[in-house]
Amino acid sequence: MKKNFIVILTILICSVTACQSGQKKDRDMSEETKLKIETSAGDIIVKLYNETPQHRDNFIKLAEQGTYEGTLFHRVIKDFMIQAGDPDSKDAPKGKMLGAGDVGYTIPAEFVYPKYFHKKGALSAARQGDNVNPNKESSGCQFYIVTGKAYSDTTLLGMENQMNQNRLTNVFNTLAQKHMKEIYKMRKENDQDGLMNLQDTLFAQAEAEVAKQPEFHFTPEQVKAYTTVGGTPHLDGEYTVFGEVIEGMDVVDKIQKVKTDRSDRPEEDVKIKKVTVIK
Repeated sequence: MKKNFIVILTILICSVTACQSGQKKDRDMSEETKLKIETSAGDIIVKLYNETPQHRDNFIKLAEQGTYEGTLFHRVIKDFMIQAGDPDSKDAPKGKMLGAGDVGYTIPAEFVYPKYFHKKGALSAARQGDNVNPNKESSGCQFYIVTGKAYSDTTLLGMENQMNQNRLTNVFNTLAQKHMKEIYKMRKENDQDGLMNLQDTLFAQAEAEVAKQPEFHFTPEQVKAYTTVGGTPHLDGEYTVFGEVIEGMDVVDKIQKVKTDRSDRPEEDVKIKKVTVIK
């Protein structure tokens, strides 16, 4: 494993290169807000979690403003998720690349993990990748509903091991970022011994840092969900889950099965007609 980190140092060399979500409304925290998403494939009813108030209030605000009316489910991947909410998808011609549209702001991540996770039916916020969005801030408008698939206990155990290994890589990357000038100089001078020594030092520091943290393990609730109804466990802790489908999962399944093009856009548009708060 350790020999792979010198590759990471090289990759890091090549890769170096404020917003608001609207005013919050006072709402009854004793009840969860429900909304109906009317689509050309049928209706989906979701509930929003009160423990993710900024995502909750933003989704309600956009629904009440009509922001979602006419937008498409522009990215659909069977056994993974269906994604919507791109303002640029309104009346988008066939073949147009979608997914980059926004409303001019992002929302701070609100992870309530492991209580809320990516089980089938989870409503989550899309976002840009870590390379440009290290704080994992959510898109101001784009969202996805998880379909996923069921996993065996053995597969979940393998995922746990991989996630624990990824922690070591992530800590190593963070430490390496603090030595970029030094790394660049050694690369330029072809100082392989210097790079190897720095790698060993950073690797030891990363191992010591990770050793202070408890190992990752799925909770019993996650194991039960992921081995029965299914989901997308590798997204946990990476994207904000702020609600879930409570009715209309058959509609979600119908959408995930539509034929798509090479960009994962449905060949026949699946449109959101309206999103309304259920009083």
